[in-house]
Amino acid sequence: MLARLERTTPFPIQVAALPDALRGRDVAGRAPTGSGKTLAFGLPLAMRTGRGRPGRPRGLVLVPTRELAAQVRETLQPLAAQRGRRVATVYGGTDIRRDQRRLREGVDIVVATPGRLADLVQRGDVSLGDVDLVVLDEADRMADMGFLPEVTRLLDRTSDDRQTLLFSATLDGDVDVLVRRYQRDPVRHEVELPEDERGDVRHVFFQAERPERRRLTGDIVRERGPAIVFTRTKHGADRLAKQLAQDGIRTAAIHGNRSQGQRERALAAFHQGQVTALVATDVAARGIHVDGVAVVVHHDLPATDKDYVHRSGRTGRAGNRGLVVTLVGDEQRADAEAIQRQLGLSHGLHPRDLRLLDTAEPPARARQRAPARRRARQR
Repeated sequence: MLARLERTTPFPIQVAALPDALRGRDVAGRAPTGSGKTLAFGLPLAMRTGRGRPGRPRGLVLVPTRELAAQVRETLQPLAAQRGRRVATVYGGTDIRRDQRRLREGVDIVVATPGRLADLVQRGDVSLGDVDLVVLDEADRMADMGFLPEVTRLLDRTSDDRQTLLFSATLDGDVDVLVRRYQRDPVRHEVELPEDERGDVRHVFFQAERPERRRLTGDIVRERGPAIVFTRTKHGADRLAKQLAQDGIRTAAIHGNRSQGQRERALAAFHQGQVTALVATDVAARGIHVDGVAVVVHHDLPATDKDYVHRSGRTGRAGNRGLVVTLVGDEQRADAEAIQRQLGLSHGLHPRDLRLLDTAEPPARARQRAPARRRARQR
């Protein structure tokens, strides 16, 4: 099956986590987006999940966004089908009656966002009491998005003797609370992308007041697209997408108010080259998993260094070169420099010259994470 899917060379997180997960151990894995962690939990799910009864699944995957739910299902479905297991996704923005019907018919593994699953539980459409294998994917993003109270309520409804696999870009803070509360003697695996797979990502900070940003964003996209452009609000994303379209750039907006169909069509159009710029909000940052993003533009300055990392991680993947451009208003200089300090980037703003998109220096290697290491330890 894996050979037919052209997945014959395992990623480091798969080499590290799969043996323990397949033995039934709880696993806490720290690995960045794009590191192959979906297969690291997808194989154990397919191989260890029993058959569910109507309204009572046996496996559960919780994810922060609709897009990630769809992508997890795409990876998991052929593996589960090989074992005769049924997979269903449930998330907001779709007809809940479809979810209710599929759950009544019976599924073995549910891939869900916390809000929609909680709604189905409250309605009595699904019981989690038989769930004995749980996956928390991108747990840090669920914490950032305020989902942890809902996640804990859902986990409290699952079987007491469940196996719990948790994957996250970080294992501290709120994520560590989940590890300590819901995992039993977990094996920790921490994996960095190899140096040759990290890509050469360059970071440019231009001073630009709000009236100037539309034109400058358009110039950057024309010069270096395809691009993902991040805005602070959903209304701002829609407005900028329309403005860029008026300026002759093929755009699509993606945020929480767009229907699931609209979001999927936007991602597909971007993947196929029909759209040059996706204009997105922070909520969509972790849900966007597309290759070939040449540049990320922070049209609005991220609120925190974590948001900067989440947004910027869409470019420079799989060893490709990437570019991140941040537009900074005069009143935002101090906030921008705080982000630069936190992430070890050069301080200050660059002269506003598009030639710098090719020549700006990447961050100093000394402040980046050490290359290619894998650690495993038991709590």
